[in-house]
Amino acid sequence: MYSFVIPVYNRPDEIDELLYSLTQQDFEEPFEIVVIEDGSDKAAVEIINQYKNRLTIQYYVIENQGAGKARNYGMSRAKGDYFIVLDSDVLVPTNYLKEVSKALQEKMTDAFGGPDTAHFSFTPLQKAINFSMTSFLTTGGIRGKKKGIGRFQPRSFNFGVSKKAFEATKGFSSMRVGEDIDFSFRLWQQGFETQLIEKAVVYHKRRTSLDAFFTQVFRFGVARPVLNKRYPGTAKFTYWFPSIFTIGFFLSSFLFVLGQWVPIILYNMYFTLLFMLSVLENRNITVAFLSVITTLIQMTGYGLGFLKSTFFSPE
Repeated sequence: MYSFVIPVYNRPDEIDELLYSLTQQDFEEPFEIVVIEDGSDKAAVEIINQYKNRLTIQYYVIENQGAGKARNYGMSRAKGDYFIVLDSDVLVPTNYLKEVSKALQEKMTDAFGGPDTAHFSFTPLQKAINFSMTSFLTTGGIRGKKKGIGRFQPRSFNFGVSKKAFEATKGFSSMRVGEDIDFSFRLWQQGFETQLIEKAVVYHKRRTSLDAFFTQVFRFGVARPVLNKRYPGTAKFTYWFPSIFTIGFFLSSFLFVLGQWVPIILYNMYFTLLFMLSVLENRNITVAFLSVITTLIQMTGYGLGFLKSTFFSPE
């Protein structure tokens, strides 16, 4: 049996939308949902009660411990033998469980991950952030695709793990950011295999403001050097790309003030190409314009966080 494990922190409206999407699953076998209220000021208990006649739900309220610990708490109390961890800001298509079950029947692994994308109902900013996080011109276009990824590292917004693997690894670590990547590495260390299920897609809202998005990617950047130190064999030169981009952008802007045009023109060409690709993909000028802004925020936020963690915040 599958158990969805969903931590929630001050997002009752989002958990409402997620639970509704789970009522629409085209899946005949029973499944359960475990919601963990992680010390929220805005409790979701009223929302949960509205779904108890439509879904099998366990609901727990704990002191704030962070998403990783909340997920572990939920998995330790789940009744299923395969757990599916979701973030509260996702929506699940009707065929999600059917695709997961089919893929695991064809190739059983003790952990899996799936892609994320934007729903047509999302705001232009949310669609722009999705583009920046998944585009070939920003992340290489390999996020959520099998080609070129090597061993797949599931992300916590869409992360499946067997009860056996959870009990062997003790689940997520105490890291507040990067805990899902850390979990993947520890799964591999203990001999468990992961896979990408390409059709196990979720619609991921991500952040709803530019400030929140910058904070998120900055923390991602801070986490990567910590992971590199914990697992030296996993470090890659490509992790430096956002930092190189950031240093080059600020240097080009400075040279532009001094009358040197060529470096900034190269960046303008990149952003123009990014804009055009976003127009083609999203069919929306506003989303394309915002994609330029969100990409700049993504690259500089991650790059600055990476540099700070590498040179000024040793583990």
